[in-house]
Amino acid sequence: MTDPFFSIRLEQPGDCPAIDLLNDAAFGPGRFARTAYRLREGVPHDPALSFVALTDDRLMGSVRLTPIAIGGDDALLLGPLAVNPEVSGRGIGRRLVRVAVEEAAALGHRLVLLVGDAPYYAPLGFELVTPGAITLPGPVDPRRLLAARLGDSAHDIKGEARSIRGR
Repeated sequence: MTDPFFSIRLEQPGDCPAIDLLNDAAFGPGRFARTAYRLREGVPHDPALSFVALTDDRLMGSVRLTPIAIGGDDALLLGPLAVNPEVSGRGIGRRLVRVAVEEAAALGHRLVLLVGDAPYYAPLGFELVTPGAITLPGPVDPRRLLAARLGDSAHDIKGEARSIRGR
């Protein structure tokens, strides 16, 4: 997937150090205490659904999807999504999210959950979760809990979101 400014490809193992630096710069050390990070802790992200954006072989953005469970159903948690501030506003983050969600749908996934800003994610197919329909194991502003439902049956997915460690 290419653009005149950047290209997108699946994340590769060698990208991890640059992704870690990008996430450190974007979110700082406090991110590890957030509920979304706690859901991802100890669970590897899905390498078939994690993408990077590159310019001249330099990593400019990253998005990861991690398997989780909601109630008795499988789902995905989007994040972190990070873009190098040098190239902010050029559509890299939106393109990364679109590619990841389209691939998730193509692979038969039914729901992608995230904690984020509705004005940013709504044009990408995310909607506010009905309060109480999906809960997380920690505090989350209900105005920031969003989901992309990738099929009609995804509306049946309800319950507590939890890590799939040890499953």
